[in-house]
Amino acid sequence: MAPPARYCVPGERLCSAEEATAGSGTYTRHGFIFSSLAGCLEKRSEDSGLPVVSVVRDAESQLLPDVGAVVTCKVCSINSRFAKVQILYVGSTPLKSTFRGTIRREDIRATEKDKISLGDAQSNYLLSTAENELGVVVARSEAGVQMVPISWCEMQCPRTHTKDFRKVARVQPQFLQT
Repeated sequence: MAPPARYCVPGERLCSAEEATAGSGTYTRHGFIFSSLAGCLEKRSEDSGLPVVSVVRDAESQLLPDVGAVVTCKVCSINSRFAKVQILYVGSTPLKSTFRGTIRREDIRATEKDKISLGDAQSNYLLSTAENELGVVVARSEAGVQMVPISWCEMQCPRTHTKDFRKVARVQPQFLQT
């Protein structure tokens, strides 16, 4: 009989990067391999020497944000250093339950994309807008009116003509609803 599978959670340290190679559902940081999602640990031998460590999600389990995933969020609060968000979708799939996320001021940018998006122990994902397609899609002004993008970094209220700085997403045509 096979031993029971080990269950991993996002951010869990699995082993040293000297002992194995990072496979799907994992990432390497500071010489260690970590789980990037919740699921079962798999270790398979490779001809090249080091085994490959992967984390595989159960088909019925909750979809979780993964490193590099594009997510849709609702902003809950903003201060001068960061925005707190609720993650509602991973790709085009709605989540069964929401996750918390943070977009730090320094991560609101168009370039210098990094690979660290897993958050802290409180299931708080660190998010970035470091691609042209990522940023604000829908915003409401203080007057309660849906704002209109007027450039890649500004939105305007059609009622009051007030302008707000936002990193505006360049939405792909196939995702626009007509």
